[in-house]
Amino acid sequence: MTPTRFPRSTSLYSRRKVLRGGAAGAGLFGTGLLGAGLLGFPAIAQSNRPVFTHGVQSGDVTTDSGIIWARTDRPARLLVEVATSDSFSNAQRLRGPAAIDGNDFTTKMDLTGLPAGQDIFYRLQWQDLADVNLLSEPMVGRFRTGPAGKRDITFVWTGDTCGQGWGINLDWGGMRCYETMRNTRPDFFIHSGDTIYADNPLETEKMQPDGTVWKNVMIEEKAKVAETLAEFRGNYKYNLMDENVKRFNAEVPMLAQWDDHEVVNNWYPGEMLISDDRYTVKSADLLAARANKAFLEYMPIRQHPSDRERIYRKIPYGPLLDVFFIDLRSYRGPNSSNNQPVRSRDTDFLGPQQLTWLKQQLLASKATWKVIASDMPIGIVVADGESAFENGANGSGPVLGREHDIADLLSFIKHNDIKQTVFFTADVHYTAAHYYDPSKAQFRDFNPFWEFVSGPVHAGSFGPGRMDDTFGPQVVYSKDPAGERNLPPSSELQFFGHVRIDGETEAMTVTLKDLNDKDLYTVTLEPASA
Repeated sequence: MTPTRFPRSTSLYSRRKVLRGGAAGAGLFGTGLLGAGLLGFPAIAQSNRPVFTHGVQSGDVTTDSGIIWARTDRPARLLVEVATSDSFSNAQRLRGPAAIDGNDFTTKMDLTGLPAGQDIFYRLQWQDLADVNLLSEPMVGRFRTGPAGKRDITFVWTGDTCGQGWGINLDWGGMRCYETMRNTRPDFFIHSGDTIYADNPLETEKMQPDGTVWKNVMIEEKAKVAETLAEFRGNYKYNLMDENVKRFNAEVPMLAQWDDHEVVNNWYPGEMLISDDRYTVKSADLLAARANKAFLEYMPIRQHPSDRERIYRKIPYGPLLDVFFIDLRSYRGPNSSNNQPVRSRDTDFLGPQQLTWLKQQLLASKATWKVIASDMPIGIVVADGESAFENGANGSGPVLGREHDIADLLSFIKHNDIKQTVFFTADVHYTAAHYYDPSKAQFRDFNPFWEFVSGPVHAGSFGPGRMDDTFGPQVVYSKDPAGERNLPPSSELQFFGHVRIDGETEAMTVTLKDLNDKDLYTVTLEPASA
């Protein structure tokens, strides 16, 4: 078979025209992998056919690949058409993976061998495995691969979806911030963690500070804390019920990481939930294993070939950008007073293996900008009760506890002359821009850098947090509820960030935005001179 290359599309993407309503990589240009002519999507005139239960998603997009995701209501095989035009006139047809009950009828497929810098359109259909003559209605989505050369790149980031009892309120318009982000037409979306709130049950009605009632759409799995695998899965299904989220997912690829609420608030390996009467399952490790499976089933994430539970990874997106996703949850020591003067297993934050991996990847990166997507900020103190700490910051002073990992990383970046490293994060439920200045720090063996904080996208608003001067963070900007706690989404203190990398100058412009797409703060970071 002679491989067929996709022609470059000159048509503009039309939402009206296109969007209605764990398999091995599928190389589109490799010999023997095309499957052209194998599948055909006939006109549908069947009853009792399979359905797409929660829309379609894409994620982990690189210069030549992208993950696509879907879920159905029964054992069914995914049939795939891939094209570079929304007319699908040049489509390649692929036999996709089967969705079965072991993965809750979800499936993912890695499309490989894609052209760089190209809009990719995918049209999916389910084939019932019990009756192969039953086919679903098709669904369509798109993503854009990273460029081979220098061109403008845009992305958005935020975190914290459906937390603190604020669920889908149809009267308010659902999870509206997703629609705001969609309208900025980003190349991709970084979800910085707390993709669900498995430990935050919903009630049918919740009182708002102004005395009005917030009305939540309800499903059984959101009526209690998640303990079973089915309950963790139900939390993801709930978020995917929102029409704003489904529209967003069909158009914008998601690069996701997790934090704590995918499992339980402030969890760490080895924790026992002895005093939390809501849980009959007391082992955080058992909850985390179930939560990890649900996360990997429902997120369009490319899994590591040998470590199937691993979440930290690198996403290359052309010569101007590499994104490094870290996991500050799975390899940490116990939450404690966090004041140990010497490194030990108890002070682990990234853990030795992940920290070594991150150093190696940063050192090898040739991209202009190295974005570290972190599920927790560096300099904001986040407490866990009265005497323990949740992140690295532990109050002002020298490097102690989990700060050892951060100091090690920052010193490595300095001494290896790794330029243009920027941190993007969420977690604290307000938005801020922090400039880390060694001249104002207790620990000074690092180069200045920026950290940008955003969120929540749909959850309670909190903050501001107390700052720790160990690494000299300067609060350049903050938008927060001024000490009020758990303000609802209707307070409009919902935030996301927007990033644009200029393809010509290579400058990075970061803009902090709110629910209504108002620009709150903007800064342009120039690339360092060679």
